[in-house]
Amino acid sequence: MMKPVRITDRNIMFFKPTIYDWDLNIGLILGKNRNYIIDTGVGSGSVKPILDYIANDKKPIIVINTHWHWDHLWGNWVFKDSIIISHSLCLSLADKHWDEDVKKHAKHIIDGEVYKQLPNLVFEDKLYFPDDGIMIFHSPGHTADCISVYDEIDNVLHAGDNIGDTDDTIVPHIDTDLETFKKLIALYEKYDFEVCISGHNKTQGKDVLARMKTKLYDSWNRQRKDELL
Repeated sequence: MMKPVRITDRNIMFFKPTIYDWDLNIGLILGKNRNYIIDTGVGSGSVKPILDYIANDKKPIIVINTHWHWDHLWGNWVFKDSIIISHSLCLSLADKHWDEDVKKHAKHIIDGEVYKQLPNLVFEDKLYFPDDGIMIFHSPGHTADCISVYDEIDNVLHAGDNIGDTDDTIVPHIDTDLETFKKLIALYEKYDFEVCISGHNKTQGKDVLARMKTKLYDSWNRQRKDELL
C-alpha cells in the first residue's frame, strides 16, 4: 500500500518499498483548480491510495509522466479520461517499449491491473498552469525525455529520476551524457525550490545539487582517466 507523507500544504508524497533497491514515490500537488498526480507507478494499485485520498475533492486531475520508464506510467490507464502529460519523446519511447517492459517486469512488481495507456498531451519545452502556480518543463538528464514539475507556491521541485535512488547514487544512471547532466543541474539551480521530491529517493533540499555536482565531477574525472589509458 502506498503511504502518504505530507511534505508541504499542497504537496503529498506517496511511497512504497519494492523488491528492488529503491522505494516507489508518486507525487500529488493539491492545486487550487486542479490536482496534479506525478507519475502513476506500477499499476492500478499504485494510484488507488491517491484516489482515495482525494475522493471528496472534485477538482479535475492532471497526470504527469516524468519519463518513459515502466515504473512511472503503468497506472496511467486509470486516468484514461483525464489529461496525461509528457514530453513528446516520452510518448514515442513508451509506445515502443510498453509490451517488452510488461513482459519483462510485470510478473515481479505489478500492483493491481495494467493496461496500455499512453500520454495524451505532449509538449517540447514548457507547460505552465499560472492559476495553480505549476510549471512543467523539459529537463533531460536521466533520460532524454525527462520532465520536471515546479510548484512555485510551495517551492517544491518534482524531479522524477533525475535524482538518484540513494544518497550513494545521488546522480542516477545517465542515458544522455555528462554534459547534458551538467546543464540539468544548472537548470535546476535557477528554480527557487526548498524541497525536491524524486521518483525513488527520500526528499532532498536544494543542497542536493552541490552533492550531485561533486559526484558528477568524480564521474567526469574517471571518464577522462579511462580515455587516456
